[in-house]
Amino acid sequence: MTEPLIVTLRMDERSFARLDGLRRAHFPPERNHIPAHVTLFHHLPGAHRDAVADHLAQLCAGTRPLPAMAEAVRFLGRGVAIVLASPHFEKLRADLERHWRPWLTPQDRQPFRPHVTVQNKVEAAAARTLYIRLQAEFVPFAVEGVGLSLWRYKGGPWEPLGDFRFAASDHV
Repeated sequence: MTEPLIVTLRMDERSFARLDGLRRAHFPPERNHIPAHVTLFHHLPGAHRDAVADHLAQLCAGTRPLPAMAEAVRFLGRGVAIVLASPHFEKLRADLERHWRPWLTPQDRQPFRPHVTVQNKVEAAAARTLYIRLQAEFVPFAVEGVGLSLWRYKGGPWEPLGDFRFAASDHV
């Protein structure tokens, strides 16, 4: 069986640096195998790698950078995420979902809630403490989606397979 593929949304450098800094500071280091990201799809069939990559390249060539707002902190029970609000992210995800519907797992058919996980798989009390702290100091900020990345899931770490820039995006 071929390992599954993951598709993530890339962010502008300023937002990425801010969110990845939070992730590096609060994500358990032994589990933090990848930088800050917005997961669009968790499990596409690895056997379709070329078709997925071709579709991402075509889509990105005709897509301009997408605006969003980091608007809130979300408690995940055993972690914390920064919530992103963007009808543009949602439309992009819905378009991809329609295209790949036959391949989608139940997890990838669930409603899309764009976010960046900055802490996960910690004790609930530690997550609640971070949530309260981040929520108290959180100020919304602009984020821009500047491209898509394709990864292969390797049972923990992710192997990068390709980065695809949106048209007129020099941030990736």
